[in-house]
Amino acid sequence: MAQANGRPLVLLAAGGTGGHLFPAEALSVALERRGVRIHLATDARATRYGSTFPAQAIHVIASETVRGRNPVALAKTAAVLGFGIGQAYRLLGRLGPSAVVGFGGYPTIPPVFAATLRQIPTLIHDSNAVIGRANRLLSARATAIATTFPGVLDGAPQLAAKATHTGNPVRPAVIAAAATPYVAPEPAGSLRVLVVGGSQGARVMADIVPDAIARLEPHLRERLAIVQQAREEDRARVGAAYERLGMAAEIAPFFPDLPARMAQAHLIVSRSGASTVAELAAIGRPSILVPLPGALDQDQLANANVLGNAGGAIVLTQDTFTPERLAQEIAALAGAPERLAAMAAAAKPVGVLDAADRLADLVMTVAKVSRIR
Repeated sequence: MAQANGRPLVLLAAGGTGGHLFPAEALSVALERRGVRIHLATDARATRYGSTFPAQAIHVIASETVRGRNPVALAKTAAVLGFGIGQAYRLLGRLGPSAVVGFGGYPTIPPVFAATLRQIPTLIHDSNAVIGRANRLLSARATAIATTFPGVLDGAPQLAAKATHTGNPVRPAVIAAAATPYVAPEPAGSLRVLVVGGSQGARVMADIVPDAIARLEPHLRERLAIVQQAREEDRARVGAAYERLGMAAEIAPFFPDLPARMAQAHLIVSRSGASTVAELAAIGRPSILVPLPGALDQDQLANANVLGNAGGAIVLTQDTFTPERLAQEIAALAGAPERLAAMAAAAKPVGVLDAADRLADLVMTVAKVSRIR
């Protein structure tokens, strides 16, 4: 069943968060242009995004993340992943795909592992500046590895030998937004600030940003146009905080048109998940990045530092992300539009606009199939 009407099938495996689904979506579009049929294997969380995912079919496979080190938690994780591998093994027997492509996270493990058992070619893509734990588990078994940043696997020669730097695929909406040039704000003109916390939002942004805005001088506050992502449970208090300041901020838990909003912004305050960093770089916008603390791999810190070292972002660890410090940074940038323009220009070269095509070409090679269209 791998070929239907001469068209090969590729199964994409991506967990139900934007950070995994967005690059998978971009690859899906690129492969479809090459005449490939796409199915998606994901977890239950994908119901939030999956209805618009460009695939012929979506298959929910059981998976579990390692949430603790105690034996009971580890045994539960192993049992759920084992069940998911069985589900995926049977699914692959029915579908007969030419290749399985995983995008990291524990929901990737059952489909990719099952594919290696069935000797189906596999490729894993890692979006971060350090390879994630799930991909590390799969890397030795995978046929090929694609990385967002060069040199990620330099410390592991056997893995580096089968790695290709493709960049992180960005959605068509991001590529469209990237065509909008950055125009720095006028010295006394409107300053558009976009605040995001990842696909699920971030409480720290609700806690810190309104308080920081309140500390700005009134003449600067009057210049601000705020668009902020906030979790549903934080939405009312964030909106009330801006109302007390006399500001008509736009608050929502999710922005489906986020790339266009990035392109419209003069400054973005955000977490530094892989997709966010890829989109900031592709579109070329200055940012203040606050990596998610506590991660074992410190992947968000590594991602943020890629833009920070290039001069495209200011990186603040969460312990330094205080209302006072954020107000200081916003005031300094508002008074130096030429610095904002320089940061935008520095971010742009970090982006890889053709990453989806690069990855699609690699998938076609791994799958040993030819372009149909």
